[in-house]
Amino acid sequence: MTSVAIGLFSAPQSALSAAEKLNSAGFTTAELLSPIPLEGVEAALGEKPNTIKRFTLFGGLFGACFGFILAAGTAVLYLHPTGGRPIITLPPFFIIAYEMTILFGILATVLGFFISARLPALKERVYVPEVGVDKFALTVRCKNAPELSRVQTLMREAGAETVRTDEETS
Repeated sequence: MTSVAIGLFSAPQSALSAAEKLNSAGFTTAELLSPIPLEGVEAALGEKPNTIKRFTLFGGLFGACFGFILAAGTAVLYLHPTGGRPIITLPPFFIIAYEMTILFGILATVLGFFISARLPALKERVYVPEVGVDKFALTVRCKNAPELSRVQTLMREAGAETVRTDEETS
């Protein structure tokens, strides 16, 4: 069973400084919840890797291969008299491959977005209702009691108004 330490802050700068302290102390599971967009969150928590571009690249490559194979396979399977010209000619097949590159690239990008955004949420996330109004929350998942008390101490030192604990079963 893991515990989640939740620190509530009234000022965004104090929440960002607490996130920096926790990140420098080695707690990489910290999440910052905010009612408004904040600048500097990536610097405080560390930038998360973006995998959506890889989905787009591999979707586009798969689409190009699929489009070319589809057009060439159709031309070979259903032969038409071509008067001595080759059956597989590249310019018209590149058009189909190009269109399939765009189609599969877009579909893979949408799929990558849903995976990256963790949608649908299979695991219950921490919900802090105060964040919807006027507070900033910093949540950290802790595995044991000493780690939890260390996180709570760091949050209080950084200026947290309230520090509470939620239990999580996982």
